[in-house]
Amino acid sequence: MTEAGIQATIGAMKAATQAEGTNAGGAPLPGAHAAVFLDIDGTLIHFADRPDAVHIDAALCELLERVRESTGGALALISGRTIGDIDELFSPARFAAAGQHGSERRSADGTMHFHAPLAPRLAAQASALRGFAQAHEGLLLEEKGTSLALHYRNAPHAAELAECEVRRVVEGLGDGFELQAGKFVLEVKPSGKDKGTAIAEFMAEPPFAGRSPVFVGDDLTDELGFELVNRIGGETVKVGPGPTRARWRLGNADDVRRWLADFAARATAPDAGRRSP
Repeated sequence: MTEAGIQATIGAMKAATQAEGTNAGGAPLPGAHAAVFLDIDGTLIHFADRPDAVHIDAALCELLERVRESTGGALALISGRTIGDIDELFSPARFAAAGQHGSERRSADGTMHFHAPLAPRLAAQASALRGFAQAHEGLLLEEKGTSLALHYRNAPHAAELAECEVRRVVEGLGDGFELQAGKFVLEVKPSGKDKGTAIAEFMAEPPFAGRSPVFVGDDLTDELGFELVNRIGGETVKVGPGPTRARWRLGNADDVRRWLADFAARATAPDAGRRSP
């Protein structure tokens, strides 16, 4: 799906945005009893030409540690990356996380949860998609174990061709897999798991249970998370432009970091208990 096509598929969100009163002027700080869920690429960090070109600075790790402390441990990263990749990026820090859009998840206590293993079926189709990517300059295939991601950020002219190939792969896999479109990426992923289901699973266990969820994301893949959090009465924040189900908006990753820093500073202030809602 082209970038224009992706936006066309969520045209109905424009009406939802108006109905839910999305605010383009910023986002309220999380309350004292928030559970904070954060996307990574495009939300905490700016996009890079390649996923492996991203670098996490020490200041961001330190900020996330302060947010985790401020929420009593109720902080989780929700990403399309694998949990192994997330750990490598943020090393030596380690956070509760959902990887591959919820296909794998690590609870705050370190317990790992995996979607039903479908890797053997995926491997049978990955070879063809790998060859396709190698034959078209600028395309990059990520093989994540239970999902595949075909990036076309460096070859936007190949978007429609890439979509046709990925759809062919999904059709070949049959039941159990689906196509997930994002910003300059097309993913083949297991059905039934997404960022919304990941957040719901976190909210059913400590230290997230009983808290008010706040989810911040930037991409089409985050919309199911926004939908879930809106439904259970939490706060949702879209990063960047475009139609969305989120109720609030921040401009870019730099704004997100400042917003998180303000939250952490307020939460640790001497009178935080009196001033926080």
